Amino acid sequence: MKTDRYILETERTKIRPLTPKDAEHFYMLNQDPEVLKYTGDNPFETVEAAKEFLVQYDQYEKYGVGRWAVINKENEEFLGWCGLKFTEKLNEYDIGFRFFRKHWNKGYATESAKACVELGLNKFKFPEIIGRVMKDNLASIRVLEKIGLVYDRNFDFEGYKGVIYKTK
Repeated sequence: MKTDRYILETERTKIRPLTPKDAEHFYMLNQDPEVLKYTGDNPFETVEAAKEFLVQYDQYEKYGVGRWAVINKENEEFLGWCGLKFTEKLNEYDIGFRFFRKHWNKGYATESAKACVELGLNKFKFPEIIGRVMKDNLASIRVLEKIGLVYDRNFDFEGYKGVIYKTK
């Protein structure tokens, strides 16, 4: 998959594959403890570690989808990422998103996640897309509900109570 083209456009954003050039943004996003609070992820140690992660990221080549950079159309600012990920051992596609805190509560997660889910269902014909979230992450649960996913079941999210939402 070419990484210099946009996959999607929404009213306010352009969505494209992440590249190693995004390493500094990717690193900074994961330095905010509030951003990582409900993810189970650890921050990157260095910008170089973030770059190496992006170099090794193989979702695009293997499955044709992945987590994508979300860029503000107005000023080209990197807002965060959103996209679909395939987990082979579970045989499922999930929607995920992560944005810099200064962009929270502005509708970017809902706008981009909705576009990604529609792409997965309509263009790629995925039978179902799920959203996996810690039960205490009420903001992300609201996003999943706004984009049309419905509660399916509880699950263990790496030792925390989690919930799974899915497309209808």
